[in-house]
Amino acid sequence: MKQFIEAGEFVTTHGVMGELKLYPWCDSAEFAAALPRLYFSPQGGREIKVDAARVHKGMCLMKLRGVDGIDDARGFVRRVAYFNRADVTLPEGRWFVQDILGCRVLDADTGAEYGVITAIDHPAASDIYTVTNGAGKVFLFPAVPEFLAELAPERGVVTVRPIPGMFADDRGGDDAD
Repeated sequence: MKQFIEAGEFVTTHGVMGELKLYPWCDSAEFAAALPRLYFSPQGGREIKVDAARVHKGMCLMKLRGVDGIDDARGFVRRVAYFNRADVTLPEGRWFVQDILGCRVLDADTGAEYGVITAIDHPAASDIYTVTNGAGKVFLFPAVPEFLAELAPERGVVTVRPIPGMFADDRGGDDAD
């Protein structure tokens, strides 16, 4: 599991006092606003403390320690910010997207393997998992309680109870690996 996870990208400055506008790639702007420090490398490295943060129009406005004016802030525009997973506590049963990506998708009843999760989209109230099998065939899976039996990223597995045809190939047959 990755220790440092993408929080988002700084897209512009805000005002003249050194605030930056973060486009959140994480759960929400509210989640990003609660982060105590940021990093600018996927490996962590030097941390920068967040002195203040607030949500504004779906974005997160942040004041970073040592960034005291618009000229300082411009150096952060278009940079990806990371957070340390040790700085946050997720509620029981919640996972970081990075932890779910790459998990094997298994049938809860038969044990058949359908592929691995290669992407997660958030188009509405429920996530959509992109599952890619060994032959490269792509299936979209709604991550709703009716179909999702268990999320176990710590074991690298997601178990599902799909309806007939959900993982069918173009010939109408089951496409489990």
